[in-house]
Formats: sequence, structure tokens, C-alpha cells
Amino acid sequence: MTPLARMIAIIVALFIMMKIAILAASPARLRPAYTVAFFLWPGMRPSTFAARGNRRIDLQSLGRGLMNVAIGVAFFLLARFVAASSVIAGVVLALLAFSLALHFGLFSIVTAFWRFAGFKVEDLFNQPWRSRSLAEFWSRRWNVGFSDMIALVIHRPIAARYGRRAGIIASFLGSAVLHELAISVPAGGGYGLPSLYFALHGALVAMNVRGRAVTLAALLAPVPLVFHPPFVRAIVIPLLLR
Repeated sequence: MTPLARMIAIIVALFIMMKIAILAASPARLRPAYTVAFFLWPGMRPSTFAARGNRRIDLQSLGRGLMNVAIGVAFFLLARFVAASSVIAGVVLALLAFSLALHFGLFSIVTAFWRFAGFKVEDLFNQPWRSRSLAEFWSRRWNVGFSDMIALVIHRPIAARYGRRAGIIASFLGSAVLHELAISVPAGGGYGLPSLYFALHGALVAMNVRGRAVTLAALLAPVPLVFHPPFVRAIVIPLLLR
């Protein structure tokens, strides 16, 4: 199995386990068909699929998603061209392309689909560049589904027993473990670097560090800790240079 295939398999397995955990912890009880729908949605709020409402044609999400997928594909093609002369620039463009196509493209298309099916699904990526703090970024703007799962399964039980700061640190440590499994394990190296990234962010959130410039710097400057050299060599570069 290639590192890329191993990464996809691990992510799918983690996704299914997170869905099961959130269903077990949630008071919402879904019909069998709606449970299947919940597993086909990247969000983590079972209550969204507790009942079906009026269909909504969300042309804005659909159009935005299709546009971002197209831009992501264009960026990836540009990344492959640039990588021939500068691998680093190619990698940066490729990571941007993946995020545009998946997070802001495919997820928006899926959002439009489920709204048309009658379910009030939330936007999972809510203009993260507008975040004024890391707490706002992680809890309300970036991958809200993942944040919901972490909040329900980790943060709330820990915070209720040991306090808010303990809940925050535990949440970021939980995120660190999941990213180690999804990034470092398939790459076969870089262990501990994603954990360092999330430990840093947990400390900054616990200290309530604020400010748009500080937030942006804290997010981007240590990104190589998450997408570390072993991951780049094993996953990204083969896609660029094959």
C-alpha cells in the first residue's frame, strides 16, 4: 500500500470512528436512513439529521463549491509545473490547491446537496480568514464538524470535571493524536511535530491570545510542523512529480 492510499484508509477509518463516537455521545436518535445520511455528511451534528424539513436550493454554496474546485484543480496543475523548477513552491501551491478543492470546494457542494435534500446542514468552513483569535478560528470557523466532535467527546466532559483550561488542553491533545494518525503514520515519520503544533495552539487558546495578525501568524508560521518533511516527501511530492 502506498503512503497516499494508507493515509486515505486511515482518514476513512478515523472518520467512521468519530461518527460512531459522536452518535453514542449525542442525545439525538436518528432513523436508519437518516443515520446513513449522517455518515455521508462531513459534519458531526447528529441533530441535523434528526428530522427532514423543506428543500432548499442553495445556488450560492453550489456555485462557490464548483468555482473553488476549479480553482483548486488549476492551482494543482500550476503546482506540478512550478515543481519542476522549485519543489518548495510547488508543495505550497499543492497544499493550497488541496484545501481549496476539498474544504472550500467539495464540502460546499455536499452542503448544497444536503440542503436540497431537506436537511439544515451547517457551513463547515465559515470564512476562517476573518478570525480574530485562535479560539474563534478553531471553534467557529475552521472545520466546524471536527470542532463539534472534539467539544462533545473531549472538551465538555473534561471541562466539567477539571475546568475550562484542562478541557482546552485535552481538546488540542486529542486533535494532535488524530493528526499524528492521519499525517505522520502514513508518512512513516515526523512523529511529534503535529502534536507540537496543536500543543502550541492549545496553550495560546488557553491564554486567550487575540488579534487578527497574531492569529494569522500563529496559524501559518508553524504549518511545517503539521505538513512536515516526511509527509511532503511521501505524499505530496509523488503527486507533483509523477
